[in-house]
Amino acid sequence: MLFLQQNYRLFMTEKIIYLNHINPVLIYGVNDSKLGRIKNLFPKLKIVARGEIIKITGDISEVVRFEERINVVVEHYQKYNSLSEEQFEELFFDDSIKEIKGSIPSDVIIYTTTGKQIKARTKNQKVFVDKAVSNDLLFAIGPAGTGKTYIAIALAVKALKNREVRKIILTRPAVEAGEHLGFLPGDMKDKLDPYLQPLYDALHDMIPPKRLADYLEDNIIQIAPIAFMRGRTLDNAFVILDEAQNATVNQLKMFLTRMGANSKFVVTGDLTQIDLPNRRNSGLMHSQRILNGIKGISIIKFDITDIVRHNLVKHIVTAYDKLQEEFIEDNLNKRENNK
Repeated sequence: MLFLQQNYRLFMTEKIIYLNHINPVLIYGVNDSKLGRIKNLFPKLKIVARGEIIKITGDISEVVRFEERINVVVEHYQKYNSLSEEQFEELFFDDSIKEIKGSIPSDVIIYTTTGKQIKARTKNQKVFVDKAVSNDLLFAIGPAGTGKTYIAIALAVKALKNREVRKIILTRPAVEAGEHLGFLPGDMKDKLDPYLQPLYDALHDMIPPKRLADYLEDNIIQIAPIAFMRGRTLDNAFVILDEAQNATVNQLKMFLTRMGANSKFVVTGDLTQIDLPNRRNSGLMHSQRILNGIKGISIIKFDITDIVRHNLVKHIVTAYDKLQEEFIEDNLNKRENNK
């Protein structure tokens, strides 16, 4: 009897599975509604699920089969950023499903948390995505609503997901549109967050809430004003400077010289929305002149044909551009008349 028991134990094993990158509720169901069915599918296993940890004990072949099912589900979620009830049923309970069906279309950057495809929708967005493959420093310059920042963040999240970089750093000038931090209520974080909210919004579209919270807590994703970049060397990072038209020449020089090994930098901005007291002090305006033509640096200029927001935005941008052109023309005429 003892000999048989020892031989039985030889075929037994224990495995711990960590659900680090998926909400356990998607596996267990609300109030563990799926857990019972999962245990019924594997009656030879002892399954203990606690939060992000699943401990399974039993026959080696059954443990391997269970792990394969869980891996297929987790891989599907990581690939498409969503997992519906129907998809879970098919992937976990259907014996014929051995792997994720199909592959991500080549034009899809990533999927949102609702399963929506994020991909280049306009000519210059496609140029931007293509140039990001072969250039380590990109400037995306153009009017509001052209998707510059959103596409840049999607590329950053993809790079992090594919382990091409170890962290994402998002930054902006802290003072815009004539507003000053000292007049805002709260501590430093409270003062800064309103300026950085558009970056948080984009990240929430692309990364599930719990995982995003973990990334922020672990500094895998960092969001900070440009002044906080001084003195750092940014290795193995995807770094985005947004609203760069409001960074001064010295600030932009400081930012660009933070670039370390295996890093990709993206600078986005709109030269028609410079809020600095002296427009000529815009680092974005200055940098596109002096850095143009350097190998490894790409400057992509967006225009109104790239606007992907409400149709009225195109008309609004056109109207303001026309007004600015008239203003410049009037000033030139005045100078001529004063000669």
